[in-house]
Order: sequence, then structure tokens, then C-alpha cells
Amino acid sequence: MKILILKPSSLGDVVQALPVLRLLKRHWPDSEIFWWIDSNLAPLLEGDPDLAGVVRFERRRWASPRHWPEVAQSILELRRRKFDLVIDLQCLARSGAFAWLARGQQLIGLDEPREGARGFYDVAVRRASYYTHAVDWYLEVLRILGVPVHWDFEWLPRREAEALAVERRRNASRSQWVTLLPGARWPNKRWPVEHFIALVSQLGTARPDVHIAVLGGESDRELGAAITKTAPDRCLDLTGQLNLPEMVEWIRLTSVVVSNDTGPMHVAAALRRPIVAMFGPTEPRRTGPYGQIESTLQTRLPCVPCMRAECTWAEPLECLRRISPQTVLERVVRALAVEQSRRVPA
Repeated sequence: MKILILKPSSLGDVVQALPVLRLLKRHWPDSEIFWWIDSNLAPLLEGDPDLAGVVRFERRRWASPRHWPEVAQSILELRRRKFDLVIDLQCLARSGAFAWLARGQQLIGLDEPREGARGFYDVAVRRASYYTHAVDWYLEVLRILGVPVHWDFEWLPRREAEALAVERRRNASRSQWVTLLPGARWPNKRWPVEHFIALVSQLGTARPDVHIAVLGGESDRELGAAITKTAPDRCLDLTGQLNLPEMVEWIRLTSVVVSNDTGPMHVAAALRRPIVAMFGPTEPRRTGPYGQIESTLQTRLPCVPCMRAECTWAEPLECLRRISPQTVLERVVRALAVEQSRRVPA
């Protein structure tokens, strides 16, 4: 059987969709599964043991009409593979169109009305309720296909080369590490940087033995510099310095992750790392850290969750500002104690 999964972006969405891949491969071990993904995220899946190949979606390049011949060529290559099953987990107009143009024997997608993609599908899978988590919604596709849903798999398999590269960066390998994720795509998803700075200072008093790393992309370098200069002897600024596989391996070795609602938070959830997550405009029950929704902090305001990319409240970002560094610190210290107890032999 040949299967095509379409889930091009974003990082968190792709990570949350990976259980679909894992369970398909375990149910049909001889299947050849391909994944259609944004070229910027392709390194996350290249070389994955359950994939026969990665199909790159050149989102920015293909927006220009002069590159449309490349789009046509990509579609033709998909058709040549003669897929038995095509699964669209992105459920937007372009992913629905690509899925339909691939001409698989059966096309299944999510019943998301935003852009009318469901009109392309043979079967549209409804979300059980508004609060159904994204991961559970994706898994409903498998139930329709008769594929058993269980958790006997590794969500993100370890990559040895990247793991070794990350180990070399740890200047205190036996210490516990707290990883901070201060960035987010929406500015109103970001816990104030001054709160992160205060957290680092307070953590130094409460747990001076703990080391701190700040992760993020190139756009987060300013945040990383501001946070790490608070305690340069205990902080490691890794913003803009790790590729996607290295970022995964760093989080795998972390004791606790303190995060905004952002893609790497879902990596931490997939790796079952303890999380303290600050949520503002979004709904944790729908897109929070899977299996750790109780680890989220969210202020009760009339506007929360607004699900908007821009804050319109009278006091901007009050929902996040009200989450105090002391509250986050208490969660972090408790999680560190639990992690430490697990490492001590009985």
C-alpha cells in the first residue's frame, strides 16, 4: 500500500500529526508512506524510519507564477506514485487541492469549513467537539480506516548524530537543565520577556544548581540575549544555533521546559518532558501540550481565549502579564524535584 500524508506546517501541527504516521506503519508494516511538508520543516522528517520519502512543498517559491511549472511537475510526480490512500491533515484549500490532484484511490481529510477543503474529500472526518484536542482529531482518521489507536510507539525517535552534537554543548551534563522557549509566532502568545528574566533570577535563588538554556529561532536572538545576560554563568543562549533535529534532541535531555504556546512546546509534549506552559489567546484543550493540559497556566479574563493574533483588550497582554514569575517558578521547582527523584536509584 502507498500512502500520502499532507501536513506541511506548522512545526507544532506536524509534530501533533506524527502519531498518525506511526500507527499506520505499525498496522501496515509493508506500506510505503510519504509526507508532503513545507521545505523549511523537511529536516524534521528526512530520514524518519517510518517514511519512504518526503515530498517538499516550496510554499514561498511556488507563490510566484514563474515557478508554477515546478508545481505542475510536483503534482505529476505524486500521480506517478499511484497512491492507494491520501490523507489531508492540513484541511486548507491548497492542501485539499494538492491531495485531490494526487489522484489517490481514496482521499480522506478533516472536516474543517474554513476554506472549503472538505469538498475535495471522499471522506471528511468531523471534530468530535469544539474542545477535542488536535491530536485526537487526527487519530479519528485512523479509526475510520480501521487502524487500531494505541501508544506503543516512539513519537520522535532519537537521532544519534544530533544527540551527540547536543551533548557536546552541555557544559554540565550531570546537572538538571531548564529550557526556556520565549518566542511564539503571534506576539500576543509571548509571556513578557521581563517575566522570563525574573524567573531566571528567582530560579537562581531557589535552585542554584540548575542550568538554563534558551531555545528559539533567528528571530528570537534578542530575547535570548536579554534573558541569558541575567545569569551568564548558568544560562546558555542557543537561539538561532540549533537545527530542527538538534532542537528535538536538546529538549529530550531537558528536565523541565518553560514555554509559550509554540511549536517546540509540542516537541516537549511528544518527548514526554515536563512542561510549564503559559497560554493567552489560545485554547489549551484544543492545542495545548498533549497529555499535559494540566501543566498550562492561563488567566481567567472575559476575552480569554480570544483566538486572535492581535490583542484588543483594554490592557494589552494582561492575560499573560497576570501569570507571575513566582507562579511559574513554583511549578518549575516542583517538576524539577519530581524529575530528580526519578533519577535517584531506589
